[in-house]
Amino acid sequence: MFIPIFFILSILFSSTNAADFCVGDLNGPVGPAGYSCKKTVTVNDFVYSGLAATGNTSNLIKAAVTPAFSAQFPGVNGLGISIARLDLAVGGVIPMHTHPGASEVLVVIQGTICAGFISSANKVYFKSLNKGDIMVFPQGLLHFQINAGKTQSLAFVSFSSPDPGLQILDFALFANDLPTDIIEETTFLDAAQIKKLKGVLGGTG
Repeated sequence: MFIPIFFILSILFSSTNAADFCVGDLNGPVGPAGYSCKKTVTVNDFVYSGLAATGNTSNLIKAAVTPAFSAQFPGVNGLGISIARLDLAVGGVIPMHTHPGASEVLVVIQGTICAGFISSANKVYFKSLNKGDIMVFPQGLLHFQINAGKTQSLAFVSFSSPDPGLQILDFALFANDLPTDIIEETTFLDAAQIKKLKGVLGGTG
C-alpha cells in the first residue's frame, strides 16, 4: 500500500513543480528549442498589441505579414503556438511558400482570399475564402494566398509553433547567387526569364 501512495504523491509534487511557461529571454541564447527562459516575468510578457495596425502593402507583392512569433512576442516561447496578421491590398499576393516548422490555420476577417496548397503527391487544393472562412495548411507544404476581391483583405494566421520558419519559393530560386545555368537546368526556364526574375528580386549569378 505504501508504494502506490508514494508513487501518487511523487507525481503530484512533480506536477506542481513543472514549469507552466518559458517566456523567452530575447537577450539570451536561442537554439532549436527556442529562447532560454526569462527570469523575471510580468503580465505584459503575455500580452502583445503589435497586430492592431494595418501592415504596409506598398511593395512588390502588395501584401504585408505582421508576425507575433517568439522573437516579437516572447510569451509564446515554448508553447507550440504563434499568430500573424495578413494584409492584402487589391491584387496582393503571398507567393508560394512553406513553413518547415509548423502547420497553419488561416481565418478571413475581411474581403475575399483565394488560398491553397500543394500536397507531396502534387495534388492542388485551393478555394476562394470569404469573411469567417477558415483553411488549414499542413506543415511543410507549399501554399499561397491571393486577394481575390476588389477591396483590401485581412486575415489572421495561427501556427503550431512559436517559430514556424519561412521559405518563399521565388526568393529561394531568384533572390540569391545560385547560378543561372543551374536554375535553367533544374527548372526548365530559359536564361532570359531567370535573369529577369533575378533582376526583379535582387539576385545575382
